[in-house]
Amino acid sequence: MDARLTKIDSSEVMRYLGVRGAPDPELLARVEARSAELMAAAKPRLVWRRLPMTQENDYLIAGQDLRNLLRGCREIVLFAATLGSEAELLIRRAQARDMAEALILDACAGSAIENVCDNFCADLAALAAPDYLTDRYSPGYGDLPLEHQKVLFSALNITRRIGVTLTESGLMLPQKSVTAILGISPTPRGRRSGCTHCPMNETCAYRKEGTTCEDQ
Repeated sequence: MDARLTKIDSSEVMRYLGVRGAPDPELLARVEARSAELMAAAKPRLVWRRLPMTQENDYLIAGQDLRNLLRGCREIVLFAATLGSEAELLIRRAQARDMAEALILDACAGSAIENVCDNFCADLAALAAPDYLTDRYSPGYGDLPLEHQKVLFSALNITRRIGVTLTESGLMLPQKSVTAILGISPTPRGRRSGCTHCPMNETCAYRKEGTTCEDQ
């Protein structure tokens, strides 16, 4: 299964930038231009494993939230995705000349890696049918410790296979990379909503103001 970057959602980029309501046409044009630039530069890559839910594989699961999510699943799927070093270099070059453009590029990259992950999950759902997928869950969400990154990096051999490295503090390089766990269940699973399970939960401008993007 290949990594696929098919679009960058301008409305999602605007949320990452903290824009409320209808965006200024000039800003929207800048977002669309940077999105096209990033789409051309990114070289998304993906690695994944599908494993049975057995006692032998229990070490791959940590935290009660993840255990609750995977309850009743027959299989678990581990995956990692990245936009690649090319996208990272594009953002760094922009930082050296225009921080405003760099912020837009960074927001575009955030939407882009989500698109890669969403496309993987759509492809996996087709492969797993008639079974169903749970939501994906990443280290650092809820009570799944960030240190669990090390388990996923080892299980997937992420650095060798897609070139993403892990710092001692748990930061992935390139930064626009994602690791996650999800389950394959014989019955439909409801979506997990709310700020706790959002990838922007630590940096969201809405939360800092005491509201959420769902209120907008």
